[in-house]
Amino acid sequence: MAQARPIIVWFRDDLRLSDHPALHEAASRGALVVGLYVLDEESRALRPPAARPLGGATRWWLAQSLRALGTDLAAVGGSLVLRKGPAATAIAALARQTNAGAVFWNDIAQAPHQAVAGEVEVALASDGISSHIFPGDLLVEPKAIRNKENRGLRVFTPFWRRVQLLGGPPKPLPAPKKLTSVPGIASEALDDWALEPTKPDWAADLRENWTPGEAAAQARLKAFLAEIVHGYSDDRDRPDRDGTSCLSPHLRFGEIGPRQIWHAARFAAAEHPRLSGDIDKFLSELGWREFCRHLLFDVPDLAERNLQAHFDGFPWKHDARALKAWQRGQTGYPIVDAGMRELWHTGVMHNRVRMVVASFLVKHLLIDWRAGEQWFWDTLVDADAGSNPANWQWVAGSGADAAPYFRVFNPILQGEKFDPDGAYVRRWVPELTRLPNGLIHQPWTATPIELASAGIELGTTYPQPIVDHKQGRERALAAYAKIRGKD
Repeated sequence: MAQARPIIVWFRDDLRLSDHPALHEAASRGALVVGLYVLDEESRALRPPAARPLGGATRWWLAQSLRALGTDLAAVGGSLVLRKGPAATAIAALARQTNAGAVFWNDIAQAPHQAVAGEVEVALASDGISSHIFPGDLLVEPKAIRNKENRGLRVFTPFWRRVQLLGGPPKPLPAPKKLTSVPGIASEALDDWALEPTKPDWAADLRENWTPGEAAAQARLKAFLAEIVHGYSDDRDRPDRDGTSCLSPHLRFGEIGPRQIWHAARFAAAEHPRLSGDIDKFLSELGWREFCRHLLFDVPDLAERNLQAHFDGFPWKHDARALKAWQRGQTGYPIVDAGMRELWHTGVMHNRVRMVVASFLVKHLLIDWRAGEQWFWDTLVDADAGSNPANWQWVAGSGADAAPYFRVFNPILQGEKFDPDGAYVRRWVPELTRLPNGLIHQPWTATPIELASAGIELGTTYPQPIVDHKQGRERALAAYAKIRGKD
């Protein structure tokens, strides 16, 4: 009997072996399997719209994740081939080189990814090679949740209710126990892609805080459901506590899939009914990621334009000095500065603090939300094409299910409520360490004696607030009134 022709499995944002539908199907057929990752930085001319180039932090994570994937594939007899260039060209060339009969991949319901996948299909078909596409990036495909106008829902609560009424996603697929790879296929060297910083090497803190890869993702999910999820409903808002899953970068690169998280969480809730409330809240956060992905499916340029068109006339300020102070964590508001410094050092920021710092930028400073979104895109290891712009537009008031613009987070009260002992601020803004709890979130109210005893000189060792909270809020409301025609 003739040997079946090899199958190429094209990995994209699904850098794992378990619950990988394309890999599972290829392995089940018993054919030789070629694992492939393509770094495509040239197909961005496709519209609509162009795929965004990776930010610095996500480039670093990608390098580590690819190393982990290569190791995991090798452990079951497989291998990972790396190619750089337009995906259609690279995949078709590898298919000819290996005499592949088919290419399998998991769908990504985003316009740029689907445009590239379409080109791959065409290139393969011209050589008589079949393409097989599988779901796996979402709990529910966008076409399954539409309104009467055949558009996705723009309010989260009814969206999430619809998702849950569908009964949950299919059960996760196991990782293949054995693969047989095609021998003698050369791979490009990962180091040649220059994904990681060298001069300067600013990734030392990322290496200290994170272990990318499927094994680390699974371990984190297990630890979260075993311990941390207890009290999640409240602790998730406390940046001074280890109360969140920390799964977002693993989920961003598909080192773990949403179906795996869903079913593991539901199993934990069934085993421990007292945790059901916390787990429901946790799954609603997974649902928010789903909501943002569905929104991106309908609005491919979500990072570029206001979802609500009346915001197009908003009087944003172009203030490079204020933007730089915000980026560096030098605004004079401790909770804001702590969040921005946490982001720079770890590649993430606590979710509650993300809302506070975003509100501060767009409302206190009147700086366009797109400037903040772009900074997050470059510095977050979990920068997601759906969640990042959707969250920024939510805070700005210009997006789907958006917070009303007149909701201006008070950074003082937010700090006092969610970091009451100042532990989070003291960790990331050490120059304020010696201030008492009652002053840690508003050091400018301290007396000269209190500042001196804490070793603080405002304007020198720590900045004065770059904008008065009350004045900033009033200015934001006045700007909003203009676009609403209320002047």
